[in-house]
Amino acid sequence: MENTSIRRVYVWQTPVRFYHWLNAIVVVALAITGYIIGSPPAIQSGSEASFGYWFGTVRFIHFLAAFLFFFNFLFRIYWGFVGNDYAKWDNFIITKNKQWKEIIRVLKIDVFQQKGEPIESVGHNSLAGFTYFISFLAFLFQCMTGFGMYSAMSHAWLPNMFAWVVPFMGGDFAVRQWHHVMMWFFIIFSMVHVYLVFYHDYVEGRGITSSMVGGWKFIEKKSK
Repeated sequence: MENTSIRRVYVWQTPVRFYHWLNAIVVVALAITGYIIGSPPAIQSGSEASFGYWFGTVRFIHFLAAFLFFFNFLFRIYWGFVGNDYAKWDNFIITKNKQWKEIIRVLKIDVFQQKGEPIESVGHNSLAGFTYFISFLAFLFQCMTGFGMYSAMSHAWLPNMFAWVVPFMGGDFAVRQWHHVMMWFFIIFSMVHVYLVFYHDYVEGRGITSSMVGGWKFIEKKSK
């Protein structure tokens, strides 16, 4: 006969949680302001022109969020080397055969809803880790294309580091289109991410949702 007890495991450190929530806020801000910049509404007003500088405010919020996004991303890269075992890059870069096998198992059970024992990983399972790695590449792409376009109107050193991106990708219009398309990747990714978090929280009952607030997960410990 097996006895089951619950133990708490500190999974997500404070820097990881800080990165996560700041990233969530700035991605929402970037998506909303980016959509408005791409398709600005025709707002007419009879007031003084100096009171109608709403589009400039939208652009300022977008640029401010972009800088926060970039440096938050750099911080996460750094923490992938110095953080605990659950935060390190070994969880995101799939190089081992057992990681690929776990990806297939997760796809069968979680995505295709086949019968089988659920994957009970303490940190990210291999599919989640690989998906986040893809999202990190998308982060880098958005930073490069965004600052590449911004370099045309800025003398700051950071945007001008990416001034080569626009001519390399075929001009401002092409870069703007790719930047806009990638925005929808983040929107769809966020929707799927939120769904899967609540789904696993319901199925596993490990406190996945609350773990990104307090850092702790609840893991079953079986003994005979």
